Amino acid sequence: MRYVEVAGVRLSVVGVGCWQFGSRDWGYGEEYGDTTAGLIVNRALDLGVTLIDTAEVYARGASEAIVGRAVRTRRGDAFVATKLLPVWPTAERTYEHGRLSRLRMGLDAIDLYQVHARNPLVPLASTMAGMRRLLDDGIIRQVGVSNFSASAWRAAEDALGSPVLSNQVQYNLLFRKHEAGNLLHARSEDRLVIAYSPLAKGLLGGRYDAGNVPTSPARRNEVRFLPENLDRAAPVIDALRRTAAAHDATPAQVALAWVLRRPNVVVIPGASSVEQLERNVEAADLELSADEDAELTAASDAYELVGPAAAARGFAAQRLGPRSVGRKAA
Repeated sequence: MRYVEVAGVRLSVVGVGCWQFGSRDWGYGEEYGDTTAGLIVNRALDLGVTLIDTAEVYARGASEAIVGRAVRTRRGDAFVATKLLPVWPTAERTYEHGRLSRLRMGLDAIDLYQVHARNPLVPLASTMAGMRRLLDDGIIRQVGVSNFSASAWRAAEDALGSPVLSNQVQYNLLFRKHEAGNLLHARSEDRLVIAYSPLAKGLLGGRYDAGNVPTSPARRNEVRFLPENLDRAAPVIDALRRTAAAHDATPAQVALAWVLRRPNVVVIPGASSVEQLERNVEAADLELSADEDAELTAASDAYELVGPAAAARGFAAQRLGPRSVGRKAA
């Protein structure tokens, strides 16, 4: 395992994303949360992973409870992060939600408490006042944000009056909008970008194509899993496969390694099994050459989703069947 140190905090470059813990959206089966999820966390800690990321919205608190049980006897090995559901994140609600998340997990303190998304109706000053109180009372140790622009991240720091350690955003070979803002900010200010969905919900693993479309709710409602967009992603997948063959690795490992070449970035892929977790962790030690990085980046540069009208037709066909859509269009 490799580690990154920012603002005095040392974290593994590969963490564990826990959205799927306790959730039915991924189709992992009824027993996954009660058995496999805990095994994944403990095996991750065995392998030197420190960052375990969850949120109160994941399975309505069930994910937090599962994480808490899994790390309780190994508290010193884990850096536990969770997120505030920003329905109405005033100072009072922020404080109360942080307190409840800590109770659900049964921890001494939450290592990183993140605002899950910006709520434009609530001033950041109010949300950060709640965060400040949580810090002062020892309920949390670090403040983070999620899905914030770079300018909003800076505004959150100004409102808090101290560092906001991290910004958790979607970042992968097929989604790179944060490079010009958040990645530059993290690099210049000794902060951290936590990349969620670094494998584009499994798409970059090479398992799915237009002839094998996923059926789980967490994927089938994503525009990039429409057959037309799966076709458009094929050149990126092919580039991953070529690089993987040169390293005796998997496309998913190469996709993670590409993200990890970016400074001040860590990844939090999910895992459906202990074996998948182990493969994800191995990506921390996979070193891509500059030429391999450039080839993957060029393939990514050429990738483009279908437009909104085509996407709408694709979703309609998915729900109603292509003949129904054709009749309506006629």
